Amino acid sequence: MSTKYGGYMGKVLKIDLSNRETSQYPWSDKDRELFLGGKIMAAKIIYDNVKKGTESFSKDNYLVVSTGPLTGTGAPASSRFNISTLSPLTGLLTSSNCGGGFGLYLKKAGYDALVITGKSETPIWIEITEEEVKFHDAADLWGKTISEAQELLGKNRGKIVIGPAGENLVRYAGIFSEERAAGRGGTGAVMGSKNLKAIVAYGNKRPVINAPEKTKEIYKSWVSMLRNHPLTGEQLPKLGTAGLISLMHNRKILATRNFKHGQYKDFEMISGEVLAEKHLVKNKGCITCPIQCGRQVEIEGKKIKGPELETLVLLGSNIENNDLEKILKWNYELDELGMDTISTAGTIAFAMELNEKGLWDNGLEFGKIEGLSKIFEDIAYRRGIGDLLAQGSRYLSEKFGGSEFAIHVKGMELAAYEPRSAVGQGLGYAVANRGGCHLNAGYMVLFEGLGLSIDPYSEKGKAELSILSQNIMEAVSAGGNCLFTLYSMFPEFLLKRPNSRIARTANKALTTSITGGLVNSINNANEKLLPFNLSLIPHTKALSSVTGMNISLGRLKTIGERGYNLERIFNIRMGLNSSQDSLPKRLTDEPQSQNNNKSVVPLEKLKTKYYKSRGWSEDGIPTKSTLKKLGLEGES
Repeated sequence: MSTKYGGYMGKVLKIDLSNRETSQYPWSDKDRELFLGGKIMAAKIIYDNVKKGTESFSKDNYLVVSTGPLTGTGAPASSRFNISTLSPLTGLLTSSNCGGGFGLYLKKAGYDALVITGKSETPIWIEITEEEVKFHDAADLWGKTISEAQELLGKNRGKIVIGPAGENLVRYAGIFSEERAAGRGGTGAVMGSKNLKAIVAYGNKRPVINAPEKTKEIYKSWVSMLRNHPLTGEQLPKLGTAGLISLMHNRKILATRNFKHGQYKDFEMISGEVLAEKHLVKNKGCITCPIQCGRQVEIEGKKIKGPELETLVLLGSNIENNDLEKILKWNYELDELGMDTISTAGTIAFAMELNEKGLWDNGLEFGKIEGLSKIFEDIAYRRGIGDLLAQGSRYLSEKFGGSEFAIHVKGMELAAYEPRSAVGQGLGYAVANRGGCHLNAGYMVLFEGLGLSIDPYSEKGKAELSILSQNIMEAVSAGGNCLFTLYSMFPEFLLKRPNSRIARTANKALTTSITGGLVNSINNANEKLLPFNLSLIPHTKALSSVTGMNISLGRLKTIGERGYNLERIFNIRMGLNSSQDSLPKRLTDEPQSQNNNKSVVPLEKLKTKYYKSRGWSEDGIPTKSTLKKLGLEGES
């Protein structure tokens, strides 16, 4: 196989673990034009091969590891790769993005993606080079932690591995590359179910760039933009994602006590400011990233990866814990065990409230944190109550009750943003294809207080803005970039002078019926009606220069929309219906503030607008005309 487009290696490797056979998976230039790469490419492959009724731990489930065309080209923040599969946590499609080096090395070995199916009879690991694919016995790796396994697999190569949690089929186990995690949805459990401990890739190949000199100029300008932007050039390098915690508290969107509240009295003790002052050793980041938002911290004399915002909040305020050092330690322990910190923490918080309400006597209590390290190990090895906690919040609510405060969507625990004071974020959580994900939701909280300051309780414009944001984010991810590169679309003057007249006017304009209608027109426009680029979104020029395709803003939006709808119709095949586009009643029926009856998510009203604006039926099913517009008419 080959391709006329730059940025791609032109080959997709299929691996049948049952027979230990490899072949080339057919992927044409037409596929590249329609689906670009990354998670959208993976969605198409899974849609074409995973049938209705397939179980996540079945040998017939597919695990797809895919890169984007910018991966390996030196684009800023482009050392990303995606892992998609049928999730054991939700029963639906999950995709998880990772910033480790595996995607770069996979391309060096000559491949754009891996398509893995079947199941090995015994534990194995796979070695992929330019010349061959080798299957190795993994007896000496099985049972090892994440860092132990990677150490044994050698240096100067890309690696993805699972830990004990993946081996023991914890439903929210992740897959790790270096210190980075493809954490959400249980990808690691699927890998473990296939008896696959690790994959290693290396080589010397490089993708051809269509217009190399022009691409260098675009990248240079892009890096400069990111380094001079207040979010990517100041806040994220200085404080990392944890820098948002204080603002989240002030905006009443800081998940606290299993999402019962949006503020935490001790928020400063777990904030990015304290993390930087007392524990930061240095900034770290993914390869090719000018932002360097990662943290390296020191605990008990050991330098380790620091936690992201989600971990700090969900293992902090959400379980009423103000001990930052404990969170640093737990973050490391959970990574070593190979578990998603978001779902682990969300499940623990729910179990604490079940215990508090007398529904499950499990010994877990808010504010009492001694012994949690042992609980994490018990989950990873499925011992005692850990065997139940390993199933996630939805399972626990079905067994013990408490569904009204089981904080998940479609089985996936929510991220750290309490949506009753950011109702657009609440809508996004509910309709997100992979469940309670802030990114697949469209990250509307950036419009509702963490970037811009539009009315967080207003319904106006939220459905339309959610759709536009989701579509653009899907396509940018598929291209190979970190989503933080999209922060540049927020003009500097709106962020640095939020109380200025022009900023107040802009924020108000985003929640008017006129703006909603305009955004809806953009959402529904054919890609040919938006044939231009925007300087605030340089991804289109970069993709055009690297690949040789003509990627306008309209085409980028359409690619993202195509991916979002493709995931939706796959999920419908697997049993999804509109009733699952829901939130727990705590967030829709209980006002966050007794003095503000608007402090609930008006989900049904927002869903009605969202479905209509998406071109879906009242039951949340993409219409034939919508699928035809996206070139998916044969997929319904």
